[in-house]
Amino acid sequence: MKTKIIVLSAAVLGILAPAASAQQGTVNGAAGGAVTGAIIGGPVGAAVGGVAGAVAGTAIDPPPQRVVTYVEQAPAPASPVVIKEKIVVGKPIPQTVVLTPVPDSPKYAYAVVNEQRVIVDPQTRTVVQVVR
Repeated sequence: MKTKIIVLSAAVLGILAPAASAQQGTVNGAAGGAVTGAIIGGPVGAAVGGVAGAVAGTAIDPPPQRVVTYVEQAPAPASPVVIKEKIVVGKPIPQTVVLTPVPDSPKYAYAVVNEQRVIVDPQTRTVVQVVR
């Protein structure tokens, strides 16, 4: 019975996800993870899958196209920034890297690191997208 309630709750979350567009990736990730977890591991699997799905959904939300376009066209810094760490989406960028805010989009900042343009969440310094 508990499994049915959890699966039904996850399905409702999946249906309501478009209404919360700012959190769409998180909600969809949580719903998908909960359903998969319930199928594989029952109620405990649903809880674990929901949390893991929410984390994955949050990490992969791409920035709006206007932010990507701005970062692509922004001038590169005068002195190149090189770091040893590999730049990975979902991982934080080192504190030594200076971030430049994206005008009219306070949720995003960018940097040019290892000759790559990187869009970052300035609050957590988490890499959101590597612009290719």
